[in-house]
Amino acid sequence: MKSEARTVVGPVVRDIALWPALAWIALVWFVGHPDSSVALELALPLLVLAVAIPGGRRWPVAAVFAVNALCALGLAHPVTPANAYIVALAVSAYLLGTGPTTPRRALPVFGACLAVDLALTAALGGGAVWWYYTLTAFPLALLVPWLFGRYWQAQLAFVRGGWQRAQLLERQQRLVAEQARLRERNRIAADMHDSLGHELSLIALRAGALELSPTLTGQDREDLGALRAAVSDAVGHLRDTVGVLRDDEGDRATAGTTPPAESVEQLVGRARESGVTVDLRRDGTPAPPGLSPLVDRAVHRVVQESLTNAAKHAPGGAVRVRITHKGGVTGIRVTNSAPLAGRLTPSGPESGGRGLTGLRERVRVVGGTLRAVPYGNGFEVVATLPDRVSQDRPRNAEQEPEPEPGSESSSESVRQLTTARRRARLRFAAAFVVPGGFGLVILGSAAYAGVQLATCVLRPADYAQLQVGQDRAEFANVLPARQFPYVSDSAKDRPRPAGATCAFYRSSGSLLDQVDVYRLCYTDSRLISKDVVPGPDSG
Repeated sequence: MKSEARTVVGPVVRDIALWPALAWIALVWFVGHPDSSVALELALPLLVLAVAIPGGRRWPVAAVFAVNALCALGLAHPVTPANAYIVALAVSAYLLGTGPTTPRRALPVFGACLAVDLALTAALGGGAVWWYYTLTAFPLALLVPWLFGRYWQAQLAFVRGGWQRAQLLERQQRLVAEQARLRERNRIAADMHDSLGHELSLIALRAGALELSPTLTGQDREDLGALRAAVSDAVGHLRDTVGVLRDDEGDRATAGTTPPAESVEQLVGRARESGVTVDLRRDGTPAPPGLSPLVDRAVHRVVQESLTNAAKHAPGGAVRVRITHKGGVTGIRVTNSAPLAGRLTPSGPESGGRGLTGLRERVRVVGGTLRAVPYGNGFEVVATLPDRVSQDRPRNAEQEPEPEPGSESSSESVRQLTTARRRARLRFAAAFVVPGGFGLVILGSAAYAGVQLATCVLRPADYAQLQVGQDRAEFANVLPARQFPYVSDSAKDRPRPAGATCAFYRSSGSLLDQVDVYRLCYTDSRLISKDVVPGPDSG
C-alpha cells in the first residue's frame, strides 16, 4: 500500500514543482524581451505547459509535440529564434526517456518535430541564424535529455536488479540450509534404520531361538517371549520414527509399497500384472561379491521410478529395460515409447520432477550418474553405477550437486543482472559519448560560423565615414577580412547601379540579434553607392 501511494504521489509532486519552475524561466525571458506578445508568448504557452506536464505521464509523445510547438512559435519572433520554452522541451524529452516509450517510437517523434521546425523556418523565410538555431538547438534539446533519461532508467533497473538478485540469493541460502537440514534428517533416519533396526531385529531373532531351548523353565520362556515382544514393538516404533524423519515422499511411498528384498524381476512382474508392457533383459553378472546393498537398492529405484513415470505420462506405451554388468559397473537404460492413440495422460497435478530429482541424488550418493532426456517420441532414463560403493566415499556426501542447466538458481538471475548491466552500459555510452560527439560537431560548426560572421562585420562608425566616389584603396584598411557569405536572395535582388559589383557586410557581430547589412557597390575600384539592407541578417 505504501509503495502504491509513493508511485502516485511522487509524479504529482514532481508536476506541481515543475510547472512553476518552467513558468518562472518563461517569465524572466519575457521580461527581457518587452517586444514579445503577452498572449502568444506568455499566457498561451503557460496554459499549454499546465496541461502538457501532468498529461505527459500518460501521453508523453503528445506532450513532446505540444512543447515543441511552443518552441516553434519562437521562430516567428522578429528579433531572435530562441525562447525560454526550449528548456521545457528538454525536460519533456528527458521524461520521455525515463518512461516506457521505446526508441522505435521516440526517434520518429523527434524526426517529426524537427521536420515541423524546419518547415516552419522555411515558410517564415528565416535567416542563417534561424536555420542554424533550428538545426542545432532543437536536436540537442530533444536527443541529449532523452538519452540521459534512458541512461537513468537503465541505471535504476540495474540497481533494482541487483537488489532482486540479493533477495534471490538470500532465498537460495535459506533453501540450501533447509536442504542440508533435510539431508541430515534423512542421514539420521538411514543410520537408525540400517544399524539400530538391524541390531534390534537380530536381538528379536535370538530371543525367539532361545525360547525353543529345552533347558529353560516356563518362567524363562515367558520372560523371553516378553523380551521378544518388546523388541518387536521397539522395531515398530523405530520404523515410525524413521518415517517421520524422512520427508521425501518418494522414499516413504517406496518404503510402504515395495516388498522387502524385492528384485527387479519381481518389480517388472508386478508392473506387467498391472497392464504395463515391459521387456526386461540382463546382460552379464556383477563381479564378485556382487552388488552392494546401496547399489542394489539404487538399481531397483531407477527401474521403479522409470516404470512409474512411463505408466503416468505414456499410458499404453511399451517400456524396455536393459541392465548390463561389465567391468565392475552396472548400467541401467529404460526407454518408453509414446502413449497409444486414444490413451489420455492423467490430468492431475504434476509432480514437479521431485521423483527424478530424488533419484538423481540417490544415484549420485553411490558414485553414479543419471541422465533423463526425451528419446524419439518417448523418454529415456540412463544410469551408470559402480557395483560396490567405495569405502572412502561417504554414503551421504555433502558436496552440492551441479546446478542443472537452465535452472533459475543457476542462470536466470545472473542472466537478468547481466542484461541490465549491459543495457546500463550501452545507455551510458549513448547518454555521454553520442551527445559528446554531436556536441563537438555542433561546437565546431558554431565556431566556424562564429568566425565567419565575426570577420565580416563593418563597424557603423567606419560605414558612416565612407564617401561615394572614393577609391577602394583609400578605405581598404577599415573593410572586414571577408564579405558576409549568407546574403538572402531578396538582398541580392535589390536594384543596383548598372555594371556595378556589390559587397555585403554585417553591421554587428551578434549572432542571435537583429542586424542590418551594409551594401557597397563599385565600378572598377570606385565606390559608387552605399546603402543599408534592413535585418534580420540580410532579410
